[in-house]
Amino acid sequence: MIATPDRTPLPRTFFGRPVLEVAPDLLGRLLVRTTPDGPITLRLTEVEAYDGPNDPGSHAYRGPTTRNSVMFGPPGHVYVYFTYGMWHCMNLVCGPEGRASAVLLRAGEIVEGAEAARKRRLSARNDKELAKGPARLATALGVDRTLDGTDACASGDTPLRILAGAPVPSEQVRSGPRTGVSGDGAVHPWRYWVADDPTVSPYRAHAPRRRPS
Repeated sequence: MIATPDRTPLPRTFFGRPVLEVAPDLLGRLLVRTTPDGPITLRLTEVEAYDGPNDPGSHAYRGPTTRNSVMFGPPGHVYVYFTYGMWHCMNLVCGPEGRASAVLLRAGEIVEGAEAARKRRLSARNDKELAKGPARLATALGVDRTLDGTDACASGDTPLRILAGAPVPSEQVRSGPRTGVSGDGAVHPWRYWVADDPTVSPYRAHAPRRRPS
């Protein structure tokens, strides 16, 4: 039996914990994105943890930069980065302020506002593919760098907020290596997903990009 989703906003203290606690606890939570086409609500089904100075796979491993400054807190803010010259990816900042860590939102199920999401994801073959992967998720929700630094815990009119939803029981949570991470960071089993959920993206190991000859 699936629990009735709780629409209570998650407090900042939820995100102020270690990232390896927050990441699996985000599964089943609701992300609400306010757009000109109406609100879009997504149930999180797949995430990845990035643990700053302890994690060679993290953008913050070598310290603060202009790009990653949001990762250093406060917790509960949104970190958006641009990758491969074409895609945006969305993260939620965790842990104590000053120590960078974040959770990449990799996939989810659109539970409200699918019509608005479809307008942004015309190549999706069905609704289960609307947010199946971090770039697809950001595209479906209309997330770009203008939302970098947004406070997802703010009250009132905010473009993004996280609701309690229906947390996934621990026996339904799976973990494994993160997708596309190379080097020393590849060994960490810090990707978490809901078992057998059709919106979860397929795992892909890191493959070096080849320059055209």
